[in-house]
Amino acid sequence: MSLTQKRLKEFLHYDPETGALIWIARTSSQSRICVGDVAGCENGDGYVVIRICGVLYLAHRLAWLYMTGAWPEFEIDHEDTDPSNNRWKNLRDGNGSFNLQNQRKAHSNNKIGILGVRKKGNIFEPRIMVNKKPVYLGIFDTSELASASYLDAKRKLHPGCTI
Repeated sequence: MSLTQKRLKEFLHYDPETGALIWIARTSSQSRICVGDVAGCENGDGYVVIRICGVLYLAHRLAWLYMTGAWPEFEIDHEDTDPSNNRWKNLRDGNGSFNLQNQRKAHSNNKIGILGVRKKGNIFEPRIMVNKKPVYLGIFDTSELASASYLDAKRKLHPGCTI
């Protein structure tokens, strides 16, 4: 049986101001929880996870269900990029592309460690995608200039991004 808003509200209360989900009742398989405790714990990626009736859920998805009555259509994006901040005003439903636009730091495989910039020989090339297509931003002699170009483009081309 899929978890519904009604069923969720039998076990948890969500505080949209703090983002906390609080136990209001135990499930049959959870004798160790205490009513009034904040539910869940952080997983290795910083997201809060909660087990309900033997099923593990991401807290931000439960918050969405609690507030809207429906599961999110896409991925939940944390506007401030903090995966443990489940305040209602910080959550938004967006597709994977939208979620990727909301990055603040370079990918771990970025060799120079600068968001949106790669080094090619002695030059630096900022790269940004829009609608799954690369947008040419030029080439630069310094990583600082390339980064500034990338950030300027990101602010214009990725609406709602946090940088």
